[in-house]
Amino acid sequence: MRYCLSCLLPDSRPGVALDEAGICNGCRSVAAKHDSIDWDARARAFEELAASARQRSHGYDCLIPVSGGKDSYWQVVTCLEAGLHPLTMTYIIPGQTELGRRNLDNLIRIGVDHVAVRVNPEVERRFIEQAFRRTGTSGLPTHMAIYTMPLRLALRYDIPLVVYGENSAIEYGTEDESLAGARVDRRWLQRFGVTHGTTAADWVGETLSERDLQPFFAPGEDELAAADLKAVFLGYYFPWDVEQSRRVATAHGFQSRAEGARVGTYDYVNIDDDFIAIHHHLKWYKFGITRSWDNLSLEIRNGRLTRDQAIETLRALGDETPQRDIEHFCAYLGISVAEYYRICESFRNRDIWVRRNGRWEIEDFLIPDWPWPGDDSEG
Repeated sequence: MRYCLSCLLPDSRPGVALDEAGICNGCRSVAAKHDSIDWDARARAFEELAASARQRSHGYDCLIPVSGGKDSYWQVVTCLEAGLHPLTMTYIIPGQTELGRRNLDNLIRIGVDHVAVRVNPEVERRFIEQAFRRTGTSGLPTHMAIYTMPLRLALRYDIPLVVYGENSAIEYGTEDESLAGARVDRRWLQRFGVTHGTTAADWVGETLSERDLQPFFAPGEDELAAADLKAVFLGYYFPWDVEQSRRVATAHGFQSRAEGARVGTYDYVNIDDDFIAIHHHLKWYKFGITRSWDNLSLEIRNGRLTRDQAIETLRALGDETPQRDIEHFCAYLGISVAEYYRICESFRNRDIWVRRNGRWEIEDFLIPDWPWPGDDSEG
């Protein structure tokens, strides 16, 4: 593993590539975002996009996928300020928290119509278990839903525009700069949609039938082209930053988590899902990082932390294994904690992990004196 000399991210994280100076593409991209992008021109481009949507619409001008998180507020407020008449849509996750529900209810009260979508809970549970076992990504069904269901709904209501939040290809890095634009298309979804490049058809089998997975099938490319449906990232037209989103959301009644961060270092991110820590836990096995590495790297890039301060934060956090959330997740799936760790172990990246003195360690880890746990700490 090699670590970016500006932020914390290693080249083991998908999409991260270091240049000859040891700086990752994510840091270069964010630096360009701050220094060389004409944001006034981008804002005018969004105004033109909004005007076109209003002209083409037959009711709703745009559809906004929302969870009730701080970015959802930013998306909704920005679209309303642009004079758009949006329909909002939420895929209700099985682990929705009470705080997440309250924030979503409050978001709707800003003044938007809203559609909530639920799928058969048993199908959902089986899909999550299959995704966890096959890919180590428990959140795969949710990500598939939020990039397929809004498109289907937009086509149904003849809505010309779908507005997502930030483009993770910009914020965390991509080897293919053509993916760092405004459009959400099939190429972007294959690389950054957190579906491991799969579609619903790839999950049809003995456990899940095509009928079971019907809500997760995306519209065809021909159907989207015929409707001239545009799906875009708002973060292309306006500078996305977690703190800016938080400020907008808080001004409209959004509540952070009083108990502190659920996963990572932000108390206002990833707070609407009881199982989100599981989605991020597997990063430790696969890439040798936790959600905190992502959060702290964003803080470095936005000038709110130095790299040394971020490293000291990681040192203070220590082991971030989400034991309580693991127990809840296992109870939901109906598996033992020991089985959970067996599945995690199947995704341990042997290119970065080495076995030494009865414990797993990462060679040349960013923090040299890291207290690696022994086997008795798992399962």
